[in-house]
Amino acid sequence: MGGEIPIFKLYGELGHWLTPDLLHYESIAQRSSLHDWEIKPHRHSDLYQLLYVQQGQAELYIEGETRVVEGGVLQWVSPLCVHGFRFSRDVRGAVLTLATPLVSRFEQAMNMPLAFGSASLSLPIAEDKAFLDFVFSSLAREYGHHGTGRELALESWITLLLTWLQRRSIELDTFSELRSKGHVYFARFSGLVERHYHEQWSVQKYAANLGISVVRLNCLCQQLGKQTALQFIHQRLLLEAKRNLIYTSMTIARVSDSLGFSEPAYFSRFFRRLTGRSPNEFRQAGVGQLSGKVDKAES
Repeated sequence: MGGEIPIFKLYGELGHWLTPDLLHYESIAQRSSLHDWEIKPHRHSDLYQLLYVQQGQAELYIEGETRVVEGGVLQWVSPLCVHGFRFSRDVRGAVLTLATPLVSRFEQAMNMPLAFGSASLSLPIAEDKAFLDFVFSSLAREYGHHGTGRELALESWITLLLTWLQRRSIELDTFSELRSKGHVYFARFSGLVERHYHEQWSVQKYAANLGISVVRLNCLCQQLGKQTALQFIHQRLLLEAKRNLIYTSMTIARVSDSLGFSEPAYFSRFFRRLTGRSPNEFRQAGVGQLSGKVDKAES
């Protein structure tokens, strides 16, 4: 398993996060069957993943260690953790991918960090299988529909799932700090961006708050995230812009102001440069797509 470890948003996809959703849900078979039931070692720069093996066999490769598990296991994968999987063809289960803002909101609501956030936590589910089956099936059903309150409902199910993981992790005392100093700085930078992206802090201000130089911060972002610090900040701004355009009725000017742009024209140029479309074009296409999904779900 030598060579350079690629960084994907989702396995096999090199582009940016394409949806305004803060999560992605799919069955294990949906992606792994396309790759002969093997997901080769890779990592994600700013995504958390939760693998739920309900049935069948899975070979888990986590940070250089390989082990084989049978159905009834949850595997948590934190950002930058090198991981890969190989599954039996009768596997049944799901992969849940969470964007950093969703996890950050959970930590803020709990007023404590994830006990398992920096570790690659693996948990047997034992007597909680029926509960977890219900949560994951409910997530799948809600994710596949676009009815009223979808985003709120999805976040509620995620909150319930993360609370379960937090409690189990604390009970088992599995917390361990596995990150290098560089990983810690990158994680702190990500947290600062989440809190201040709408204020449009400069890269210099982020570096000063971390107590490192701009050069050091950019090196870390290039090494661990395959992008500059400014690109990382801009991607968070873009994600929020997309979400506001799709899921709210805010005017372009209001979206621009909420994200710290001094003029709507600057925001429009920023958005077009990163997406190839104007904010209005993106909104019309996105709302039309969602409307189509709602019509299909209701028919």
